[in-house]
Amino acid sequence: MADCISYRNTNYFSDLMLNYLEEKQNLREFYSHFPQQENFIKQLETKQNSFSLEHRKVLVSSLQQQYQKVETSEETQENIQALAEENTFTVTTGHQLNLFTGPLYFLYKIISTINLAEELKETYPDYNFVPIYWMASEDHDFEEINYFNFKEEKIQWNSQQTGAVGEFSTEGLAEVLKEFQQYLGESDAATELIQLFEEAYVKHQNLTEATRYIANQLFAEYGLVIVDGNDADLKSLFQPFVKEELLQQTSSGKVTSSAEKLAAEGYKVQVNPREINLFYLAEGIRERIIKEGEFYIVHETDLRFTEAEILEELENHPERFSPNVIMRPLYQEVILPNLCYIGGGGELAYWFELKAYFESQQIPFPILLLRNSALLVSEKQKRKLDNLEVRVEDLFLKQSDLRTKRTQEISKIDIDFSPQKKQLEQQFKDLYQLAEKTDKSFIGAVAAQEQKQINGLQHLEKRLLKAQKRKLKDELERLTNLQNQLFPKQSLQERNRNFSEFYEVYGKQLIQQLKQELKPLQQEFSIIYL
Repeated sequence: MADCISYRNTNYFSDLMLNYLEEKQNLREFYSHFPQQENFIKQLETKQNSFSLEHRKVLVSSLQQQYQKVETSEETQENIQALAEENTFTVTTGHQLNLFTGPLYFLYKIISTINLAEELKETYPDYNFVPIYWMASEDHDFEEINYFNFKEEKIQWNSQQTGAVGEFSTEGLAEVLKEFQQYLGESDAATELIQLFEEAYVKHQNLTEATRYIANQLFAEYGLVIVDGNDADLKSLFQPFVKEELLQQTSSGKVTSSAEKLAAEGYKVQVNPREINLFYLAEGIRERIIKEGEFYIVHETDLRFTEAEILEELENHPERFSPNVIMRPLYQEVILPNLCYIGGGGELAYWFELKAYFESQQIPFPILLLRNSALLVSEKQKRKLDNLEVRVEDLFLKQSDLRTKRTQEISKIDIDFSPQKKQLEQQFKDLYQLAEKTDKSFIGAVAAQEQKQINGLQHLEKRLLKAQKRKLKDELERLTNLQNQLFPKQSLQERNRNFSEFYEVYGKQLIQQLKQELKPLQQEFSIIYL
């Protein structure tokens, strides 16, 4: 069972995303094809003409190496092999290596990707479509990923390690597992969660391996292929673009120009480029490359290179050059036969800044698709909604607006003074006409008196509303408690809750139901009754 609500009516999405979904003309230059079924064949033809068999060979070889120690499904193995064929394309999402997947929307991203690949196969049976999860293994923002929320508890991993998080040792996570276990019940699904955590984090050496294990366990049966971009062979394909960035710094100018255009249209700029949008990567280090005079220096280190030296370093060690948020999308599109990137609103906002840069590098810009969003409602919560006779859409309101709306609906007294205000306006309209005909100097006095009386009515309205809220306190408390359950910290459930909270209750059925209900091209917010 699922309902839908438009993204605009949720009040949780930016104007940029809403205007994109509504295909507003002022955004047209910032993306290629809009995500509709018929546009994917156009994207496919463009990508087919620009993606070489040589790149396919390197991609397949690298994936085989990455999966060497991973027990995975036939579907995933077949998809890896299929990437060598000219008629195979990918649909991609990416995410940080959050502890135990982090926010609930991790699942929505990957399921959106799997479902879109399946839909495209149905529509274009002569081609293969492979769902890709790109692990952000080179990220260094450990504080963003070192915890997850379970019920009202924050389960956190503290570590002093530095550098690319994917290379972090999993040392210390056995203690985190013990803490997590304290909050779990004794159901079969709870036991599965403990095993999943233990197998991932206690029995794997680093965060990349652990995250790959979890994503593979949850989604391998659907053929998901997991890519680690922190790979020397894959980065060798990206060398020409890194060299161009070091020597010409093209990205900065192109992205700045696009960001300025978006700002001029009234949109918030999501990311600002640096002069060089690359990091230098080594054990325990991921630091910016900065050009100072004739030298390239690595921020916060003693490393410095001449132009000749840094180009030699790139030639011999491409794996030491790590794209930042501006260049990572280009890297992805260079090494994958990709048609579509699926991301959240914040991610797509920075992709909109990149199209001109892609064009300068002669790499096709992918279709951008807003990932599915959903609100999961338990049977018990649904019963409460029905008993309160409240529509689930109302819960998307700010809490103060929800309480006011509900009070006005159930109060036996008419709290809305709009008719009285209208009547007052009409009376003063007559007074204005009278003043106009007699003494125009009275117009100001009439206006002041009108405002005074309107303010008086508004004050009475607020007092009456406050009194009614006190009288209806119990019902309003039940309503706000329900909203707080479904919208923790007055934000979307998917940004706070972790999948384990639901998996403990519903087990594998959770993923099966999400897969059944989430429709990637529907582009509406889903309300799913579990």
